[in-house]
Amino acid sequence: MTKPLLCKGLGVNIFVDINLSSGQIISHSTPTMNKIIFHLAFPVTNIPQTKAFYVDGLGCIPGRENPHALILNLYGHQLVAHITKEPLTPQKGIYPRHFGLIFTQEKDWQQLLETAKIKQLNFREEPKNRFLGSPLEHHTFFLEDPFYNLMEFKYYRYPEAIFGSSEYTEIGDR
Repeated sequence: MTKPLLCKGLGVNIFVDINLSSGQIISHSTPTMNKIIFHLAFPVTNIPQTKAFYVDGLGCIPGRENPHALILNLYGHQLVAHITKEPLTPQKGIYPRHFGLIFTQEKDWQQLLETAKIKQLNFREEPKNRFLGSPLEHHTFFLEDPFYNLMEFKYYRYPEAIFGSSEYTEIGDR
């Protein structure tokens, strides 16, 4: 006998069928979504290291995998780590290239921050507040994966600053 369960996590709902006698997961599926999903491909040199950082560290859900690539679910968005033979080098700073997420709930941003600390992920920039006391105020921190890819995670105190507040010219730390 099986029982379907709805598992909520990382911003996406997954339906799981569980064998009630053994507790084993029999199948899982993601329901058809009516939202647009962002996709980002990035370079790595080692799939097991990629899984350690993104799955064990950040909590991504792994998808398809082969010796050349790994698909990851990051809060309902698709990341694809592609093996490269090109040498990867650290950026001098956080600009111009990084990617990340903007959290709409401060508690979710705080939870990821705590997870990153507990898992001892590499902080490229420690958590800080930008533009305190202004309509652009937000919390931010940067992580760096083992392949020098930079990720920024933000929470804006005033959501209209995410795309609006065009009367202000401040962007980032430059």
